Amino acid sequence: MAAYKPVVVQACPKLGEKITQDTLYWRGYKTPVQIKEFGAVNKIDFSPVPPYNYAVTASSRIHIYGRYSQEPIKTFSRFRDTAYCATYRDDGRLLAAGCEDGIVRLFDIGGKAPLRQFEGRSKPVHVVGFLSDKYRIFSGGDDYSSHLWDIPSATEIISYSEHTDYVRCGCASKVNADVFITGSYDHTVKLFDARAKSSVMTIEHGHPVESVLLFPSGGLLVSAGGRYVKVWDVLKGGQLLVSLKNHHKTVTCLCLNSSGQRLLSGSLDRHVKIYSTTSYKVVHSFNYATSILSLALSPEDETIVVGMTNGVLNVKHRKPEEKNEKSQKKRQPAYRTYVKGRTYMPKQEDFCVSKPVKRVLRKYDKLLRGFQSSKALDAVLEPPIMLHTPEVTVAVMQELHRRGTLRSALAGRDEKQVNLLLTFVARRVIEPRFTPVLVTVADMITDIYQPVVGQSAIVDKQFLKLQEAIGKEIDYQEELLEVLGMMDTLFATFTKKKDTCLEENKSNGLTEMIKTNRNY
Repeated sequence: MAAYKPVVVQACPKLGEKITQDTLYWRGYKTPVQIKEFGAVNKIDFSPVPPYNYAVTASSRIHIYGRYSQEPIKTFSRFRDTAYCATYRDDGRLLAAGCEDGIVRLFDIGGKAPLRQFEGRSKPVHVVGFLSDKYRIFSGGDDYSSHLWDIPSATEIISYSEHTDYVRCGCASKVNADVFITGSYDHTVKLFDARAKSSVMTIEHGHPVESVLLFPSGGLLVSAGGRYVKVWDVLKGGQLLVSLKNHHKTVTCLCLNSSGQRLLSGSLDRHVKIYSTTSYKVVHSFNYATSILSLALSPEDETIVVGMTNGVLNVKHRKPEEKNEKSQKKRQPAYRTYVKGRTYMPKQEDFCVSKPVKRVLRKYDKLLRGFQSSKALDAVLEPPIMLHTPEVTVAVMQELHRRGTLRSALAGRDEKQVNLLLTFVARRVIEPRFTPVLVTVADMITDIYQPVVGQSAIVDKQFLKLQEAIGKEIDYQEELLEVLGMMDTLFATFTKKKDTCLEENKSNGLTEMIKTNRNY
């Protein structure tokens, strides 16, 4: 009796992910740490000086976290209502934040009570930042205006009321101490110079602006709003360089890495996209559990912190580099020791002893060997196999069809089993690699269970899904055939034109040769 041959599962090639240097670099983070805040995290800002603590603004508090701490090392809670946009000064000693009550507060990192309070506005202040001279603060809020404050005297220097909607984002230039930028829900980004009484540049983004970012050189500006991230050349009067549309929902935050060669954007679609600042193509992306409101990257890209709408803070730390220390290990035998005799060819007088190889069969193979067709089909209809390795299920169905026992294996099933079978067929029948087998299976199921149609709402629903899936696939195929016909017509036209041009060139060349001979 011949030995049983296991079912051959047809392997299809898979498109592997292209591994680049960016992929390896951005994958080099540990498992994230989850920290629960009191409300939605609207701002994260890293201190620019060691040990690179970061301030998290959520609800009516500002928490200061250490680089590796999971509990706040300091808390500022002198807010009557929701706090916004806690931002460090370049020396890391002062922290400024806005509030729902319209007051801008300035804190010393070493203290608790505010050093200064800049009052005079009744609407919420959502944007606060330091100018690069360290002695002035700009702010913007829901009163459609932007203000410049003097820190030593706690007075307002100048006010701009050019926006026509809420001011929700802003940044200051690191090159020029008088320049700052604000973005508004009126779809515009305005560039202000403290020496001028009005804005010096207005850029139309086209959507409510959620975040703005100025490159360290001061020449390029990035704005985010709607699904778009746009890059503008400030030195050319606000010329649009590139418009990126890689998110599915509103982009809420922007960030640059330490070298300025990668741009990060976070969105309500739960993704963080990383772009190259030379080609502006996505080089990597992160996926998170819920919508993203804020994003920050520490100096040298050691830590990436993401704040989400559900109040969860997601913190990832970079894995330490492995040290290539040569450990003193016991010397192992040389490679030739293991391969010795492998290439030896037996001679005619040699007696060869073959060692039997024990073959381990899978559950469905054992059942097929025992001619238990129905149980073999049940074994490959289990959810783990159907979801992760559908090719195994289809291979067993194909083997049963080859044996002529597929119809008997499909028959005699209850409502639950028929529902499971139809779910698998309806989902996988449109895949080209499974279509030939599953069309036969669907045909047999329809023939077997046609008399009981109408007796079970669940089974009827699955039959309708199968009909809908096949109908859509037929429509797609008809559309593709129409497109194929159009392309054939175009290619035929191009070929005729090319042949005509060649004939004309040949005839022109022959005429010129005749004329030349006559002249001689």
